[in-house]
Amino acid sequence: MTASAPSDRERMVVERAPKGALVGGEWIQTGSTLAIEDPSTGEQLCEIADAGENEALAALDAAARAQEDWAATAPRERGEILRAVYERMSEDVDDLALLMTLEMGKPLAESRAEIMYSADFFRWFGEEAVRISGQYSMMTGGGGRVLTMKQPVGPCVLVTPWNFPSAMATRKLGPALAAGCTAVLKPAKETPLSAFMVAQMLIDAGLPAGVLNVVCGSRASQIVGPLLKDPRTRKLSFTGSTEVGRLLIEQSAEQVLRVSMELGGNAPFIVFDDADLDAAVEGALLAKMRNNGEACTAANRFHVQSGVADAFAERLAERMSAMRVARGTEDGAQVGPLINESQRDIVEELVADATAKGARLLTGGERPEGRGHFYPPTVLTEIPAEARVLSEEIFGPVAPIAAFNTEDEAVAAANATEFGLVAYVYTRNLGRAFRTIERLQTGMVGLNRGVISNPASPFGGVKQSGFGREGGAEGIDEYLETKYVGMDF
Repeated sequence: MTASAPSDRERMVVERAPKGALVGGEWIQTGSTLAIEDPSTGEQLCEIADAGENEALAALDAAARAQEDWAATAPRERGEILRAVYERMSEDVDDLALLMTLEMGKPLAESRAEIMYSADFFRWFGEEAVRISGQYSMMTGGGGRVLTMKQPVGPCVLVTPWNFPSAMATRKLGPALAAGCTAVLKPAKETPLSAFMVAQMLIDAGLPAGVLNVVCGSRASQIVGPLLKDPRTRKLSFTGSTEVGRLLIEQSAEQVLRVSMELGGNAPFIVFDDADLDAAVEGALLAKMRNNGEACTAANRFHVQSGVADAFAERLAERMSAMRVARGTEDGAQVGPLINESQRDIVEELVADATAKGARLLTGGERPEGRGHFYPPTVLTEIPAEARVLSEEIFGPVAPIAAFNTEDEAVAAANATEFGLVAYVYTRNLGRAFRTIERLQTGMVGLNRGVISNPASPFGGVKQSGFGREGGAEGIDEYLETKYVGMDF
């Protein structure tokens, strides 16, 4: 593991990013600043404007003023702006990826993949902007006619997390802007720079002033709270923890807001004994180690049929122990740091709890020395049912493996959680695959694949993983209201 000093290019990329709050088309400064840290070194990258209630309400003022004109803008024009930013992000992928790695920590290869994934939301929803349609039909009793139309919800508050700082912004902004909604974006205080760059690219592509506003601050409640109480806000979209999501749902009730919630996960990864074991291990590496395990879609617990449990655990441990833990900018880096010291403490505590209760450690499990918030890839087996690592979201590079005997046991174990975002299933038996898929209580399932995210597919969960969908044809509907007109001739 290494953590080298920042290079001239790294400093240049950080300098290039805006540092203020975007209000009404202008980047403004505030009376205080917020430090942004490189998690691989613990050192400060830069400072940004620390926005609060005043900036948030000014941003909403701008969004409300711009709403009518933006809703009336031709769908093709809205779509072309999004398409232009897709092209720009694709061209600028190396600098955008480096900026993301510096503020979030993930290896450069993963940051590049996220930038292209992020850009694809603008391409997809730029195309969807011209496909917003309604209906014209005869009333069932004859005589009159039924007309329905789709109209933008109105000003939106979009709150994004730190783990995918570009993709979570474009996944919300793409459909909101395509639908004709204005927005106030509140990125996470740990990783705002990537979202700032997306906003600047939209401005450069011709997005009118006030359509998008961006505020970030050290006290999220002082930004989001006032926005949710203001009657001009008509929609909230939030990605983050279930605990915070519950509070925001409660606050949204006062203004009866349209709400989309993409919350916590506890994804089961089921491997049946008829699975292609090599493919299952490859899928497990993708599902577990993508983004250092800091993803709501990360495989959180592995349920492996007893006939192949030992072989699967040994192969997975061998592969994970060989992964290079290093600063994300280093050549060959495969595992970067966790986002902060608090998150590393949580991961370490979950591993310690499992081993204290009898779990067997196959690899990892020891905090490395040196700078940065690094934690090694870790595999645990023989997990007792009461271990917290099976019931709590890990958000780190830890793979707990538990054996099962029957199909019913696997499904019961997978569903034994309040969460229901995604599950992964590996089997070559078609009947078993469909039986399991239909019984799993999740919004998404990866069948014989470890990555399911796709801009053209509806992303979202059930139970306490939230409601609403992002991506796919369904994604733009979250930002549209249906108006019905009954007509007589």
